Amino acid sequence: MLAARPQRTTWCVVQPSAGSGTGRQQVPENATEVTAAGIARLAGVGRAAVSNWRRRHADFPQPVGGTETSPSFALSEVEQWLRDQGKLVEVPLRERVWQQLAGHPAGPVTALVHVGCALLLADRDPAAWREITEVSDERTAAVLTLALGDALADRFGPAGHGRAVRTPDRAELLPSVPLLRAAAELAAETGTRETYEFLLGRQLDANPRQYTLTPPGLAELMAELAGTGDAAPRTVLDPAAGTGALLAAAPRTATLYGQESDPGLAAVTALRLALRATPGTGPDVRTGDTLRADAFPELAADAVLCHPPFNERGWGHEELAYDPRWEYGLPARTESELAWVQHALARLRDEEDPAERAAAQERLIANYADLAGAVIRMVDGKMSTRAGQFGSHGFGSLDAALRWLDEESSFITSALRHAEGVDQGAVLALLGALCDYCLLRGDLYRLGEISELTQAVDQGLLERSVRWRTGIAARQLGELDKARTTLSSVVGLYREARNDSGTALALCSLGITLHHQGNLTEAAARLREAMGLQSAAGQDADRAWSMHALAAVERDRGNLAEAVELLDSALVLHREGESLHGEAWTWFQLGQVWLRLDDRERAGSALGTALELYGRTHDERGTAWATTQLARALLAGGEADAAVERLTGALAHHRDNEDARGEAWTLYHLGQALEEAGDTVDAVRQLERARSMFSRMRDVYGLACARQHSGRVSRDQRAAQTGNLRNSGFARQLLVDARADFRRIGVAHGEAWTCLDLAVIDAGNQRAPQALELCGEAVGLFESYGDARGADWARFLRCTLLPYASPGGVEVGTVVAQQELAELRAAAHPARDAEVNDCADAYGVVLERGVDLEAGWQAWTLGLLPSRRTREVMGVAL
Repeated sequence: MLAARPQRTTWCVVQPSAGSGTGRQQVPENATEVTAAGIARLAGVGRAAVSNWRRRHADFPQPVGGTETSPSFALSEVEQWLRDQGKLVEVPLRERVWQQLAGHPAGPVTALVHVGCALLLADRDPAAWREITEVSDERTAAVLTLALGDALADRFGPAGHGRAVRTPDRAELLPSVPLLRAAAELAAETGTRETYEFLLGRQLDANPRQYTLTPPGLAELMAELAGTGDAAPRTVLDPAAGTGALLAAAPRTATLYGQESDPGLAAVTALRLALRATPGTGPDVRTGDTLRADAFPELAADAVLCHPPFNERGWGHEELAYDPRWEYGLPARTESELAWVQHALARLRDEEDPAERAAAQERLIANYADLAGAVIRMVDGKMSTRAGQFGSHGFGSLDAALRWLDEESSFITSALRHAEGVDQGAVLALLGALCDYCLLRGDLYRLGEISELTQAVDQGLLERSVRWRTGIAARQLGELDKARTTLSSVVGLYREARNDSGTALALCSLGITLHHQGNLTEAAARLREAMGLQSAAGQDADRAWSMHALAAVERDRGNLAEAVELLDSALVLHREGESLHGEAWTWFQLGQVWLRLDDRERAGSALGTALELYGRTHDERGTAWATTQLARALLAGGEADAAVERLTGALAHHRDNEDARGEAWTLYHLGQALEEAGDTVDAVRQLERARSMFSRMRDVYGLACARQHSGRVSRDQRAAQTGNLRNSGFARQLLVDARADFRRIGVAHGEAWTCLDLAVIDAGNQRAPQALELCGEAVGLFESYGDARGADWARFLRCTLLPYASPGGVEVGTVVAQQELAELRAAAHPARDAEVNDCADAYGVVLERGVDLEAGWQAWTLGLLPSRRTREVMGVAL
């Protein structure tokens, strides 16, 4: 928005020169001002010369405005001084007119309006113009306001009723009179229209940040698309006229209508167009907010040309909710562009035959389906949902393709609202692509809108396709029960339709949801069933997604060898299917497997690759997940502070994406990082928040993990305060619940470590026999999935308990413990944790010195326990 500079009376102290008197000179009110840069142009010198004149010449005019660092001077005083000094060069008339306009006391936009009005009058009646301007400035201003009233009424109609150009009064015109005379002189040389275009162009070039401009070439192209020759439109509307570029490009024979919210720009546009029009005619340009106060509610234009404002949230979403213009549905608050498009459609003359309109709509949807399908295919590869859509359709890059879909998604949604009678195959293809885009972008609001739309128009293939994506969206929001129910129903619908590829994809999504709920056994069964259906030719790209999903399940079940094999195969298939998105998620899962195997270098490389691919596919959700796991890799390398910083950033990203599950797991890892950094109080707080979120989502696996680590940290925090392991009742209950959860979902790794944590509490509370039994159970659990590393720790802790729990007493227990310790040291293997050997050697010394039963269990006080990081690693062979 432009604001006129406030009018003011400026006093200037003039230094007396030889032969002059002393005193104060009052600068005329509203005098035209000029900056140092303008003086330099007038004199044909550089700005440095002007600065030197100001320092060396005491009689140089004093500033009358501006700021200390950028002062302005009275133009009349500057010109007189330059003449007296013999420094005034012959400045081109164009430059003098521009300087007067740019320095106008009411601002350049007001000056442009006055110039436009004067040029209209001079063009209409040159003799009257000469007669009016041959008298004094005061007399010219008084007569001119009357003459302009007639000229403006002749072009724009009576004043009022929203007319953009108001007749200026005498006081407003007085400071403009010298400018108007000069502008009229320039117009006599170069032409009226050319003069105004020159001055307007200079103003726009000088203030590029104040205006949103339509490039001339684009304006001409848009006008040409609206029709030429016999097909040229008779009436043209621009509801966001701005500076009038689009209407200026319209055919001169057309009647022009425009509306602009900025009064200054509206007046400039009206004058610009009037100076181009045939004498006796004029454009109808009005001032006002187009969406809230439409100036042409009854207009039916042949063409609407518009370059609307973008990304406006305050366009009137609430007050215009029931406006009849929203034929294609109420635009979202964040999509003002769709409101402008629908306004434009509402003001178009309806001349199409219904059959022609339906055919055009079908062509539009078919073209959109091809283009949108090509974009998603560039992300997801040759899946069965993109069958036959393998062309790039001219997109130069994936980034360009995704930007196009970002810009067009609102219009695609609108097109789908009018799909009656359109080929259902094209509608299905477009719906699928748009739904996949919504999932990629996390635009779950639009996905819900599409779901409602399909339920209203179809109960078959379209609804199955959209409901499947709706179930995935519910999973992303953490609504796991809703996701499971929805996806289970979709599986049934596809089975009823005997659609094996659809059934398999729905089973894959259901299996992932079951995994997220911690139901690992059923998740693996559903994913293997999906892979069986995807064994047919042409299903490799689909099967790759099921394979990497199954690998994640088997990883959590402790079957790392199978997980690696599945991921390697999935990676090959994703590459063959050209699925960047599938590759990203496969590398993401592979990175987590390497973390489980304590191969931090390979884990970092895999997760970094995933992060790069997520960035290429614009997947914000995947980017946040990869950031969380990269922070986990930092933590595994002992960089706790760096991990805390990265996890905090990832937490904000997950919240922005409304990814509740991502937020919960990031809180869980943040609690672990804070524990490593020494802040156990905040660690417990974050773990408890994660536990609460997992509980609300009914994610049993996440809940079990959060309970286990929260119980362990709470136990250690309490023990650090009291110096012993007593009064650990709350921590013990958390661990008991965690063990029950792990057992229920079949996660032996989690149950085994929870047994050892419970054993520590029991041993510290003089329940050595119970603790010894828990260690034995842990050994069996570790061995059930081949975790030799975990089994080592369980056996070592058993040795520390034997002197206190042996039926034969401390002496027998000590001998047995020494024997088992020796066997443990002798049974070395590649997966062994080096700390086990150190702890075994240290406890061997304790046994040699003798165990004092009254001193209690000594392993905890001596720090001979597995670290938190040890529990994250599985010592299984690949």
